[in-house]
Amino acid sequence: MSSKTMIDEDEFLDIVDQMRIAIPEEIRQSKKIVQDRDRVIAQAQEEATRILELAKEDAARLVNEHAVTKAAQEHAQQIEKQARDTALATRLGADSYATQTLADMQAQLAQVAQHIATLQTQVSNGLDFITQQNHATPEPPEAT
Repeated sequence: MSSKTMIDEDEFLDIVDQMRIAIPEEIRQSKKIVQDRDRVIAQAQEEATRILELAKEDAARLVNEHAVTKAAQEHAQQIEKQARDTALATRLGADSYATQTLADMQAQLAQVAQHIATLQTQVSNGLDFITQQNHATPEPPEAT
């Protein structure tokens, strides 16, 4: 009876191989999420720029009359505010999505790290057990 634990070497190596496969995939996924977030933000900025350009064009056409100009300026301001609000909402949504996904990934990596620590402890315990067994076993007498 001992507090030491022995592990199956094949099972241990299978787990290590699985981790070698899973961790790079998680990294690729996180890079893709960041790229998706950047793409969504860029699209929102392009849309905001397009809306602003449309608002400027509308305002330029309506400059001839004072009342029309005033209405156009108000309309342009509304469009500009709407574009900023839309861009902000899109960016916040993308940030929230990226944050949640990265937090989930961090939790998964923490679980993998815990699993690795457990395996390291088991390996260390196995080595200690073998070392103790080797020291406890008397060496055969030398042949004379």
